[in-house]
Amino acid sequence: MLRKHRLTCTSLALLALSGCQAGYLLQAAGGQMGVLAARRPVERVIADRSTPAPLRTRLILVREARDFATRELGLPDNRSYRSFADLKRDYVVWNVIAAPEFSVEPREWCFPVAGCVAYRGYFQERSAQRFAARLRRRGDDVVVGGVPAYSTLGHFADPLLSTMLRYDDAEVVGTIFHELAHQLLYVRSDSVFNESFAMTVEEAGLEAWLNARGLGAELANWRAKRSGERRQTLLLIAARADLAALYKERLGVEERRERKHRRLAQLALELHSRRSFNNADLAIAATYWDCVPGLQRELSAAEGQWSQFYQRARQLAQLTIRERRAKLCRATPDALAQRDPLAQRDQNDDLTPAHIEHQ
Repeated sequence: MLRKHRLTCTSLALLALSGCQAGYLLQAAGGQMGVLAARRPVERVIADRSTPAPLRTRLILVREARDFATRELGLPDNRSYRSFADLKRDYVVWNVIAAPEFSVEPREWCFPVAGCVAYRGYFQERSAQRFAARLRRRGDDVVVGGVPAYSTLGHFADPLLSTMLRYDDAEVVGTIFHELAHQLLYVRSDSVFNESFAMTVEEAGLEAWLNARGLGAELANWRAKRSGERRQTLLLIAARADLAALYKERLGVEERRERKHRRLAQLALELHSRRSFNNADLAIAATYWDCVPGLQRELSAAEGQWSQFYQRARQLAQLTIRERRAKLCRATPDALAQRDPLAQRDQNDDLTPAHIEHQ
């Protein structure tokens, strides 16, 4: 299963607080308040005799993982993931990710507090679908996907959500590590670095957790699953590179469109998938994985010492986005220099062509 929507809708609450867009603000603020109102302390839910035994078992696991995150991984020691919220739905939010018809770069939306991010998150699926339809009418490739968890970057005490419990124990624990990593370090307007940093902490932290508990079989299963996901990601990245090269060629629109569809059909065959893919799918793969190898090198250079790794990551956060990508990521400085950092970013809901031009 591709992981493109498994993880964060980072700082959704901060987007709501920015006040840029009235409709978006209202739904995001209302949704966030609904999540907070549903919280109950984990200890209280565990002690409640009416709590189903499977839920109690998983909450005990989460309690142990939360303590491990602070004690062993150096992640924030706060009230996040020490409460539980039963949302009584499959996902907490639905993300809309879009890319122009002939670009593999995701759209970004910018806000005063959170900076620019490569998605829009909605607490109601129908709202996400309405916004996605508007983008499709403008000619964008769009993906809408449910998200089980997001981070408010420590501005609120994020609860463990019932939507997170749809996954197995390793994924739940990894998600907690991932979200806490966002609270530890967040760089405005660099979704690729933020997600890659959190993914690096998630993977290495989960390995440490499973090893500490002597769960060799679970670790082997997780590694096998992650290896399969990485193979899928490499296929997505290869298709992304091919299409990025195609979009630079001097071709007529119809020929370019036909060759695009042919390459995406090939990707579906490679992934043994019945669903179709588009530019937005390829943009997601880059957002979550492009800088992971570079950050893993930084962790290795820190000899597995989390405090040293975080210090190195904070130093990287002080660089310009161009310098960071050149040091860590697949994109080259020359490629980044050719991109206009302002052209793609929507500052409001005016979806005129001028406002949604890509980089």
